[in-house]
Amino acid sequence: MTVNDIKKLKGKRKIVMLTAYDYPMAGAAEKAGIDIILVGDSLANVVLGLDSTKDVTMDQMIYHAKAARRGAKNTFIVGDMPFEAYQKDIRDSVKNAKRFIDEAGCDAVKLEWFQQALEATSLVIKAGIPVIGHIGLTPQTAENIGGFRVQGKDADAAKRLIEQARQFEDLGCFAILLECVPDKVAEIITGKANVPTIGIGAGPYCDGQVLVTHDMLGLFERHTPKFVKKYANVTDVMVKAFEDYKNDVLENRFPSKEHSFGINPEELKKLDKRLENG
Repeated sequence: MTVNDIKKLKGKRKIVMLTAYDYPMAGAAEKAGIDIILVGDSLANVVLGLDSTKDVTMDQMIYHAKAARRGAKNTFIVGDMPFEAYQKDIRDSVKNAKRFIDEAGCDAVKLEWFQQALEATSLVIKAGIPVIGHIGLTPQTAENIGGFRVQGKDADAAKRLIEQARQFEDLGCFAILLECVPDKVAEIITGKANVPTIGIGAGPYCDGQVLVTHDMLGLFERHTPKFVKKYANVTDVMVKAFEDYKNDVLENRFPSKEHSFGINPEELKKLDKRLENG
C-alpha cells in the first residue's frame, strides 16, 4: 500500500484503519488485512494512562512506532505527530516528522488542525513527507474548541470544517481525518474532497473509518466514546485468565508435570551422592 494506492481507493472501496502501538497488536492488524495502522497519540491515554494526549512525548511516540513497524513490516503506517512535535514551535515540524520516517519506518504522519496548522503542514509536505490532515475534534487543542464534543453542529462551524478540509487538500494532504463531525457534514466534505476522508465518529459517508483499537477491543474502560462499537471485551477475557492462573497456583495445580523439566535419574543419583559428600 502506497500513498497513491490509498488515494485511488476513493470511490472504489472503504479504507480500513486501526491504531496499534506495539509489536503484537500491529502484527494482528497486518494479519487481518487492515489497510493503514495509525500509531496514534491516543497512546497517551490507552497505553500510558495519561490524562491528555498532550502529555505523550516525541520519544515515546517513536519508541512505539518502531515496535509497530517491527510487527507490521508490510502495512502502511502513519505516525501521529504529538503536541510537542509541532504545536509548540512549528519550526520543529520537519525535524520531528522526519524522525517518524527515518527512525521508526513510518510511511506518513498525521497533523491536527490548530492555529498554525497550515504553516506546519506546508513545511512537512515540502520536505517530501506525506501528511494526513485531522479536523473536527482535535484532542490536542480540545480546550480551545469547547472541549471533547461534536464539532460543526451549526452552519458556521460546519462551513469552517469544509474550508479546513479544502485547505489541507490544497496543501497536498493525501487524506483528511474527520473526528466527531455530524454525518451529513462529513458527507459534504467527502463529496467535495478529491482525496479520501477517514472518519472517527463522523458517520458512514466517509471514504474510510478508523477506531482506537483499545476502545473497540474493550481494553480501555475509563471512557468509551459514543461512536465506538465494541467488537470484543478483551479485558474480561484477561481478568478471567488471570483469576484462573491465580487459583491454579494457590491450589498447586500449576505448574504440573507437563509444564516442568525433568532430569535424568542417573544424574539425580550422582547429585545426591555429591551432596552427601559435601
